[in-house]
Amino acid sequence: MRIKLLVATFDSDYAGHLSGTISMRHSDAIEVSVCSSLERLHELLAAQRYDVALLDAEMAGNADLRYIHLPLLLWAEEESAGAPPVAEDFKKVNKYQRVSSIVAEVLERYAKVSSNTRGSDSKRARVTAVWSPAGGVGKTTVALAFATRMAADDKQAMYLSLEHFSSIRTYFTETGKSISSVFEMLETQEGNLQVLIRSIACKDSGLTYFSSPENFDDMNILTPEHLDLLVEACTGLTDELVIDMPCLCDERARRIFELADDVFLVADASPTTQIKLSQFTSQNNVFESIRAKTTVIENKGASVDIPLVEPVVSLPLVQHASESVVYKTLSAGNIWGDEK
Repeated sequence: MRIKLLVATFDSDYAGHLSGTISMRHSDAIEVSVCSSLERLHELLAAQRYDVALLDAEMAGNADLRYIHLPLLLWAEEESAGAPPVAEDFKKVNKYQRVSSIVAEVLERYAKVSSNTRGSDSKRARVTAVWSPAGGVGKTTVALAFATRMAADDKQAMYLSLEHFSSIRTYFTETGKSISSVFEMLETQEGNLQVLIRSIACKDSGLTYFSSPENFDDMNILTPEHLDLLVEACTGLTDELVIDMPCLCDERARRIFELADDVFLVADASPTTQIKLSQFTSQNNVFESIRAKTTVIENKGASVDIPLVEPVVSLPLVQHASESVVYKTLSAGNIWGDEK
């Protein structure tokens, strides 16, 4: 869904810059209209309703708020002297900040007052779950490499880490608002989940990702039912959703396996990994339910024998001090086959 945003300010240069940048960079999330006169403001509000409006003080004082779901005040402290008084319940948005920050704030505020928690977009991304029964096999590196490869192939790709202890900061230098706000909305079931996800999403080389939870316990909020809603919302916003899973094989993991179109089973050459893989494939009925959609990822130059599982993708050992260099190197090679 795209929200309808009205920018109403007498500063026509500012309005043009803001609306132009939003139209160029955020048109997938926002449909923007602009007015720089009271006459035009009245015309627009008479013609349609708006989800959000960014109004300067004089515009806000003359707007018919019945046609605006969420009116926000464009505010600059240095311009406040002599400005008309406005209602105290107006939420303020700092006028002079990066456009991306304004967009994120608008989306986040609207998500909290909007209904429709469930995803509403028609598209449904392909879901790839990346898992291993053993830690330290390079599961996150594999997940990011694959997601980055999909982004490089001109697909909208989203990386979602559900690990309890996130390593996001190892791979990305830029972080935004914590994904904990998404978990809180899942728990309360109040607000618009897709809009909130858009508001906190970060970008790197075409790949969408999310900042870490605020603390360990936030991840424990999630139930299998929450995962249904989360995956539904995410798949309405992208073409490829890559889920980096914890090593547990609990009720939540089984639900992700059910939701996934593909499962990447990651292994290295360590004896511990081989033993755990053998136990999972021979003693756990979950494996039989996902065998047909499982691809074995032999990471770090490993060779793994799992009977009756094809295809197998073999990734070379890439040694570098930077984890981001490692996954980007793996994403660039012609080693992923034609799974997608």
